[in-house]
Amino acid sequence: MQDLRERVTAFRAAFARRQAAETVELPGAFIVRDPEFFLSQEHNQLIVDAPDGDLAALSRLARRFGPRRQCRIAVLDGALGERATSVLATASYGRDTELVLARETAGCVLPDAAAQPVELAELREAVFRQQLVRYPQEELARQLTERRAARLRGADEVLFLAGRGPDGEIVAWADLYLDRTAGLAQLEDLNTAAPHRGQGHGDTLVATCLALAAAAGIPQLFLIADAADWPREWYVRRGFTEIGRSHSFLHA
Repeated sequence: MQDLRERVTAFRAAFARRQAAETVELPGAFIVRDPEFFLSQEHNQLIVDAPDGDLAALSRLARRFGPRRQCRIAVLDGALGERATSVLATASYGRDTELVLARETAGCVLPDAAAQPVELAELREAVFRQQLVRYPQEELARQLTERRAARLRGADEVLFLAGRGPDGEIVAWADLYLDRTAGLAQLEDLNTAAPHRGQGHGDTLVATCLALAAAAGIPQLFLIADAADWPREWYVRRGFTEIGRSHSFLHA
C-alpha cells in the first residue's frame, strides 16, 4: 500500500510539472503557473510533494501568496497536510481533504457501448455548457474548458473519453491518463450533463477507463475524490478503496 501511495504521489507531481507553462522548484515543493489559465487553481498552485516538508517555510510562502491571487496550496502527503493545517490557518488558509481511491484493473473488459476517445474540439461545447451551469462567470467557464489542452502534456498518453445520447450528442465525459512505466492510470473529471444523469453513463465511463488501463498493461487505476462530497461513496460501490489522503488549502 505504501509503495502504491508513493507512486501515485510521484505521478501527480510529475503530471503537474509536465502540463505547467512555468515551474518554480523549491525545497520539497514547487510552484506551477500558467498565465493562459490564470483562473484555474489546477494550473496555478504551490504543490508540496515531499512527506517531510518544512512547515515554517510553507507558512512563509503562504503569507507571500496571501489573498492576492487565490493560489492553492496542495500538500500531497496526508500526514504532512494534517500537521500543516494549524500552521496554514495562521495565514488564513482553510483546508479541503481529498481521498485517493484506487482499484486493480485485472479482468476488466470493455462494456457494451463503451465510451469513445474524442478530440478536445468535439468535447469543448459540452464541457463549456456544463461549466457555465456551475460557474456563471463566462471567462472562468472558458478557462476551465480550455485547460484540457494543457493536460495533454501531463502524461505519456492522455485520452478524453465521451459517452453519447441517442442522437449522438456528447452527454458524459472523463479524462484518462496512462503511464505504463509507473504502472498507473488516473481517471479525472468524470461528468455527466445534468439532463442525462441516472442513465448509466458514469458506470460506462469508469468501466471503459478500467478496461483501457488493463489493455495497456497497467495494473492500477486511481482517482481523487472530495472527502466531503457524495461521489466518494459512488466510487467505493464500484470497487475503489481509499489508499491515502491529500489536502488543499485556499486563502479564506
